[in-house]
Amino acid sequence: MAAKLKSGDEVIVLTGKDKGKKGKIQSVDPKTGKAVVDGINIAIRHVKQSQTDQGGRQPKAMPIQLSNLSLVDAKGKPTRVGFKMDGDKKVRYAKTTGDVI
Repeated sequence: MAAKLKSGDEVIVLTGKDKGKKGKIQSVDPKTGKAVVDGINIAIRHVKQSQTDQGGRQPKAMPIQLSNLSLVDAKGKPTRVGFKMDGDKKVRYAKTTGDVI
């Protein structure tokens, strides 16, 4: 199945403590159906000191469910993603505006 959301996409959070915030996807795990987004779902993690890292309490972006994310269209509004054939290629497009992503 083709991925509706990919790394580098600009998304908006639909539900949860970060509802309404926007960010870029860093990574996607299709097996668990989760994605890590810059500045979204931040948790404090205790990191042990090492030679390269001072350690301590550090903020870290945690994975968020893909169903709680929506792609942002050219107008800055959340949109659903569809697929269509553009010549010989299968492309993603924003359902609100019809623009190819």
